[in-house]
Amino acid sequence: MTKNYFPDDFLWGGAIAANQAEGAWNEDGKGMSVADVATFKPKVAVENYKAQWHVGLEDIKAAKLTDDTVYYPKRRGIDFYHRYKEDLALFAEMGFNVLRVSIAWTRLFPNGNEDTPNPKGLAYYKALFTEMKRLNIEPLVTLSHYEMPLYLVEAYDGWASRDVIDMFVKYCKVVFEEYKGLVNYWLTFNEIDSVFRHPFTTAGVVEEKYADKKQAEEAIYQALHHQFVAAALAKKHLNLIIPDAKMGCMLTKVVHYPETCNPEDILLAQQENRNNMFASDVQVLGEYPTHVLNYLDDQGFNITMTDQDLSLIKNYTVDYLSLSYYMSIVTSIHADQREKVSGNLTSGVKNPHLATSEWGWQIDPIGLRVGLIDLYDRYHVPLFIVENGMGAKDEVEQDGSINDDYRIDYFQSHLEQMHLAIKDGVDLMGYTSWGCIDIVSASTSQMTKRYGFIYVDADDYGEGSYQRKKKKSFYWYKKVIETNGADLS
Repeated sequence: MTKNYFPDDFLWGGAIAANQAEGAWNEDGKGMSVADVATFKPKVAVENYKAQWHVGLEDIKAAKLTDDTVYYPKRRGIDFYHRYKEDLALFAEMGFNVLRVSIAWTRLFPNGNEDTPNPKGLAYYKALFTEMKRLNIEPLVTLSHYEMPLYLVEAYDGWASRDVIDMFVKYCKVVFEEYKGLVNYWLTFNEIDSVFRHPFTTAGVVEEKYADKKQAEEAIYQALHHQFVAAALAKKHLNLIIPDAKMGCMLTKVVHYPETCNPEDILLAQQENRNNMFASDVQVLGEYPTHVLNYLDDQGFNITMTDQDLSLIKNYTVDYLSLSYYMSIVTSIHADQREKVSGNLTSGVKNPHLATSEWGWQIDPIGLRVGLIDLYDRYHVPLFIVENGMGAKDEVEQDGSINDDYRIDYFQSHLEQMHLAIKDGVDLMGYTSWGCIDIVSASTSQMTKRYGFIYVDADDYGEGSYQRKKKKSFYWYKKVIETNGADLS
């Protein structure tokens, strides 16, 4: 690489989520969230991602009757709640100038509908953000990352209820007031489009409450609309409380390729790519795409959208678009006759030109470049990659070393394509690798599916010292950051 195209103010770091890292699920007044009913499912087939995420009424009932943290691993996480200073020191040693975290809504409002916030929850995040700033690490804070209060699921049907908008906005106003001066970069909903893949985790919608799939789908669209309105109101209040702060939205970016040059395959891939950008169209462009409105009409869905809702969405669009990227997908009109792969909550036809991870995720660094160019050409707003990485089983050698060259290869190839996308004209703000320290995985709640530069000595059943160890990739990423991406060797 002869020239470094990464901007001088590029944000380098990593990303975690409260529900997968903090633990301390019932300490200091925290209430139960949707994450606290997620169970350990290592034996569910990788291609059956919906089963990995499914939570029904009986599952909720059973979870509320136990304090177990073995079968419910997100309750224990990696004990980041108590060890955050140790972990932040390691991130600072790597050179992070940004760290993406989330606020657990139930630490501040245990049920979600309280009049006043929990002081211990407020104090925890103030201490966390203060320590980050002391280490010159900019907090990038997600307001809702699969952590909505369980009470709101049971009492209000989750985001399908319009009442939840006001509760979320109250929560947002509290954190904006409390953390102004500490947090300048915000995100509303993690992978907001994922409501179609796991509606319970994303929006608290329990599908079996509805008479049939069509009614459940209508509830999902209504919940998503309420989240769009809440996101616009959050942006409105951020402008008033912290005028210089930036608000982003987040998209699960999946690049869809046609299997062949058959026009039907090409049309199918185009339709999938448009659907993938539906949520970002609303939050960046400020209006629903016509094809989505037509679909709602064709289905006979009665989605409540007031003129005031649409005005808010139009007037309070985001400052930047963030995205997760893990893989691409092949679409085919003959998909039922093809070998399938899956990953990051989606599935499609296997691409014979790509390698596949142990968990069935196709590794496609060029797809990241394609996706970045497509998004920037469509929206012309700054982009921020806030999740990217590869889950793998790591082995600790007898001398204590962890030689994860496969992870270095993965990141090297993706960062090279980021560099080329910037050269192609993409305005890229920063990069936070997913799970920069090993955390409980999102879908199956495993620890052995590891993403981090830092190893956490804990197994799938919570056994271990929880000691942190630097992997080989730790030192590689430290060098990348030191050179601002100029040295990826």
